[in-house]
Formats: sequence, structure tokens, C-alpha cells
Amino acid sequence: MELIADILLVAGALGAGFYCYVLARRLSRFNDLENGVGGAVAVLSAQVDDLTRTLRAAQQTAGESTRSLDDLTDRAERVAKRLELMVASMHDLPDEPQVPNQTAAAGGLQDGAVFHRHAMAHDEEAT
Repeated sequence: MELIADILLVAGALGAGFYCYVLARRLSRFNDLENGVGGAVAVLSAQVDDLTRTLRAAQQTAGESTRSLDDLTDRAERVAKRLELMVASMHDLPDEPQVPNQTAAAGGLQDGAVFHRHAMAHDEEAT
């Protein structure tokens, strides 16, 4: 009986050893940096580093854009205030500008205005 137990124990130990050997080979292929998951992890790690750098650059650019937009917004608000003041000051102006009509520009009369020419006497011309 002891002999059978020893044989079974040796067989179990050999089986466990073979199983460990197979697992060790699979694990070495699994961690292979070129074909296995180790390579994928290395590639992913490099991509994470690249994305981190890109994110920092994007955050910096966004911060600069925010500052630029703040400056432009402040400038636009100042200009809007000036325009509001100009529009408010235009309320004092008449509604329609006084533009001479076409007949006045062509030498005619405007709004019934009458122009008289006085003939000069000969003695006034001499002086």
C-alpha cells in the first residue's frame, strides 16, 4: 500500500512539474515584448505618454485662447460702451438732415425762396 501511495505521489509531483513547465513557457510567450501582451503593454504605455503630452499642449493652447478671448471680449465691451454713448448723443440731432433738393443744386429755387438781382448803375461799377 505504501508503494502504491509513493508511486501516486511521484506521479502527482511529475504531473505538477510538467504543468508548471507548460505554464512557464506560456507565461514567457505571454510576456514577450515583441509578440505577446508585454509588447502590447509597452505600446500602450508609450501611447499613454504621447497622449499625456498632447493633452498638456492642448490645455496650454486652450488657456492661451481663453486669455485671448477674454482680452477681445473686454475690448468689445469697451467699444460697445463707446458706441452706446455715441448713439445716445445722436438723439440731439434732427431726424432728417437738411439736404438741398435737386432744383436748388441745379440753380433753381428752393422751397419758394426768391432771389433778386440788382442791376448796378454805371457809376457804381467805376468805383
